[in-house]
Amino acid sequence: QVQLVESGGGLVQAGGSLKLSCAASGRAFTEAAMGWFRQAPGKEREFVAVVTWIGGNTHFSDFVKARFSISRDSAKNTMYLQMNSLKPEDTAVYYCAAGEVTLATMNPDMYDYWGQGTQVTVSS
Repeated sequence: QVQLVESGGGLVQAGGSLKLSCAASGRAFTEAAMGWFRQAPGKEREFVAVVTWIGGNTHFSDFVKARFSISRDSAKNTMYLQMNSLKPEDTAVYYCAAGEVTLATMNPDMYDYWGQGTQVTVSS
């Protein structure tokens, strides 16, 4: 089993920055994709970004490109989402997820493990 714990959420003004972390425990990954998804009130969960654990390949949704970056630290078994130039529409609960796949997939069905989520609120 794999446990994922997010941290780093909070309240920030528009234009500000936050860095989310996702710490994985339970067992080491050999092949995996680790992604971030978010869900705003009244909306469906949507893909934000993904990084492959081994190759470091990344993919971003159009609405966060050039504002967000994703990285991972294999030694710490931790993934990060650096969010810059935040907008009120970025307000959501952000979830990290891990899937034992080799592709940088946007498909939430490909992810086997999910964290509990961390709230990000961007005020205007």
